[in-house]
Amino acid sequence: MKIIRSATHFGSSKKASLEICRQVLIKKDSVLGFATGSSPMEIYKYLIQYYKEGLVTFKQVTAFNLDEYVGIEKTHPNSYAYFMKDNLFSHIDIDINKCNIENGLADDLEKECENYEKAIDSAGGIDLQILGIGTNGHIGFNEPSDKISAKTHIVKLTQSTIDSNSKYFSDMQMPTKAITMGIASIMKAKKIILIASGKEKAQAIYDSVYGEITPKMPASILRLHPDVSVYVDDEAGKFII
Repeated sequence: MKIIRSATHFGSSKKASLEICRQVLIKKDSVLGFATGSSPMEIYKYLIQYYKEGLVTFKQVTAFNLDEYVGIEKTHPNSYAYFMKDNLFSHIDIDINKCNIENGLADDLEKECENYEKAIDSAGGIDLQILGIGTNGHIGFNEPSDKISAKTHIVKLTQSTIDSNSKYFSDMQMPTKAITMGIASIMKAKKIILIASGKEKAQAIYDSVYGEITPKMPASILRLHPDVSVYVDDEAGKFII
């Protein structure tokens, strides 16, 4: 792992966004893996800025989202499909038909998982995957477990994840299940960027970088990948540098 530390989350996000831009400038038809949540939001603001300044185009980019809630409409403000459209896709020139997000309302969720995995493979795999990290070390919705869930799968969310995310649900009860890319799906990406901010993420970052490599700390498995960059602010990185 390469640890890139900045004083603030804005600094981390700008550095990470520049790495994403480099990827797209080098390979215009890059396949990018996107994450949701508060951690990557500043990255997306910078990507929008660079696009509006004419520094980068996303016309040929294909996108795959890490995860989506089960049982929620894509048009619902708390769906991850809505999040990506609202915070990035509707502000850049990406082809919306190339923006792939799991369907949490599919009649056959297992088949949806299989088809999503096939779609990633058909696109040639993910060139660069963006990740956040949960306070319990989860990446995507791969929660701490005794075993690795390799491919895209359905997951029951832990109480800590529900507690962290339920604040975003004001008009409905937060879903308790999600579809997520698996650990092996993530690890097949050619390059991975993980971004974290705030003191509440510090222990998870420390355990991921220095602790035992175990599915009980899912992000620790990233240490087995050949090209991972971890962007942290001073608070998130206070135990590691």
